Amino acid sequence: MKRILYFLILAALILSACGPNVPTATKPPTIQPPPPLTVTPDTGLTKIDLPAGFGVRGSWFELYFTDPTSSWSPQRTGGPDGPIVTAIDAAHLTVDVAIYSLSLDSIRNALLRAHDRGIKVRMVMESDNMDSSDVQTLQDAGIPILGDRREGLMHNKFVVIDNSEVWMGSMNYTNNGAYDDNNNLMLIHSVKVAEDYTKEFNEMFVDDKFGPDVVAETPYPRVMINGTPLDIYFSPDDHVANSLLDLISNAQESIYFMAYSFTSDELGQAIRERAQNGVTVAGVMDADQVASNVGTEYDAFNQAGLDVHKDGNPGLMHHKVIIIDKQIVVFGSYNFTSSAETRNDENVIVVYDTQIAEQFLAEFQRVYAQTVP
Repeated sequence: MKRILYFLILAALILSACGPNVPTATKPPTIQPPPPLTVTPDTGLTKIDLPAGFGVRGSWFELYFTDPTSSWSPQRTGGPDGPIVTAIDAAHLTVDVAIYSLSLDSIRNALLRAHDRGIKVRMVMESDNMDSSDVQTLQDAGIPILGDRREGLMHNKFVVIDNSEVWMGSMNYTNNGAYDDNNNLMLIHSVKVAEDYTKEFNEMFVDDKFGPDVVAETPYPRVMINGTPLDIYFSPDDHVANSLLDLISNAQESIYFMAYSFTSDELGQAIRERAQNGVTVAGVMDADQVASNVGTEYDAFNQAGLDVHKDGNPGLMHHKVIIIDKQIVVFGSYNFTSSAETRNDENVIVVYDTQIAEQFLAEFQRVYAQTVP
């Protein structure tokens, strides 16, 4: 009996001694954006010749910019719509299209050809832009098109093909968007990015949820492709402005932006604060929007003495781009406005890649060269 009591006391002492050293469960750390890149994972880009545009190809992407100054642009041929048409013509299974408006015959005809050969084609659009003859032609052919039917805008411009590639950017699929306006367009080869965009598409097309009716359910908010990080955002689901504020507030050297519409006081103030701390700031804004927007940030930028100008393109300066420290690029359909943040259906990608940033900086220089006082 004494021996049993001895062992019980000994066991209690051992447990007591071990107790304070038992680790407690901790909450996993929140993933933060990676530091600015000093090396580019994608080691080589190939130039893509476009008669009415600029293009480069990397290992996992193609990046295009429109060229309103090209002699081909008035002919409505040779622009970035050509590569999208080629991709739709090569589709094997599915083509999902979320577009604000449509007037490009090339895109319309490619969608008709895909439908005719048995490809599953689905579309969502801004309802206010569905009364065009192009949309009617697609519907008459049996292609299902769902409008948003609400006050906010279905402002996306993206296409998902075969659940493996995504086309996105600022370019509306219109004659003006592809040939008169300054726009960007990127093709991303990634099953994960395609899954993100398909999830967003199905929220609209299948669940009939638009704008603030949806919740953040992006399968892969961050994707690594060949060593390059991409952050994927959809608005208003993901509160994009908070992420943009973090990126801007952490800028160390430079902020260059091209903004069709810029009325967000928070983003504007964040940029001005970085300028006050020695960060180089330069920007181009669409002249018509500066003249018509209530609460445009253009005046505040100029009052702060920043290098921000109105564009000189007779068409629209339609980019929605921020380039940070020549290494991080924000782009998509998201204007820097309250409507984009809270009401409209939008998409945004942040790419951490110096070579892609260089391409957007080259476009900034082209647009900046045409600015007016």
